[in-house]
Amino acid sequence: METIKEIIQNLSRYVTLVSVWDGVDILIMTVVVYKLMELLRKSNGVRVLKGIALLLAVSLVAQLTNLHMVSFVLANTMQIGLIALVIVFQPELRRMLEQMGSGNLTGLLVRESRSDMEGVIMQTVGACSTLSWRREGALIVFERGTLLDDVVKTGTLLNAEVTAELLKNVFFPKAPLHDGAAIIRRGRLAAAGCMLPLSGNQNLSRDLGMRHRAGIGMSENSDALVVIVSEETGSISVADGGMLKRHLDPETLGLLLKQELQPSGEEAPAAGMSGLWRRLTRKNG
Repeated sequence: METIKEIIQNLSRYVTLVSVWDGVDILIMTVVVYKLMELLRKSNGVRVLKGIALLLAVSLVAQLTNLHMVSFVLANTMQIGLIALVIVFQPELRRMLEQMGSGNLTGLLVRESRSDMEGVIMQTVGACSTLSWRREGALIVFERGTLLDDVVKTGTLLNAEVTAELLKNVFFPKAPLHDGAAIIRRGRLAAAGCMLPLSGNQNLSRDLGMRHRAGIGMSENSDALVVIVSEETGSISVADGGMLKRHLDPETLGLLLKQELQPSGEEAPAAGMSGLWRRLTRKNG
């Protein structure tokens, strides 16, 4: 009993020392840590971090086993680790700074709602259905975790609302942007006429044209979901993770997009600190 009373007294003493600014300090660090974890989880740079962690482990083993030369080389290599991280995460860091500079701080915490994304999917399916019937080619990229800033720069910036009419106009055969890809970012048509990397897979079917190879290549180099409409046959396909799902009807396309872009059971994220807290507690739980 004496021990329990002593513990309670110590806790009471610590609680009285906590001020409002301590709570603010903890909240700010929570937001910073959360955003860093989210950035690392989504970016391709996480592979680099795994490599750095491996180097740290090897360096520790080298020190414990008195491998002086290995320890010296690794110690000097790790000194440039911070610069390497800044280079690796340059697109993500730039986007965060741009949002902060423009006053759009809510964009750091809030994603598009399920209802917004559902509307984008409906408009995309409607456009692809018409383009398939007309046999007009299309290449639509849904950005997910991996940022596609380098790809967006190759096209014409739009930042427009996604509508079926706009997509059909973009991919109209005589339109100047119809040969490139349209990039959908956070529920908006970010750019059109973008150039995509071609797939290096030598085992692809010979009947796949450049549009399909570009869509597959984009899905190989990122986690983006790519919708492809064939100009020759009107067939609708989806590339994901280097794999191509072909000959989809509009209904199946809609179901697939909802499954991949709106995971079942995911709640629409709330705005502000309350939404951040709920996402943190849900992930940690």
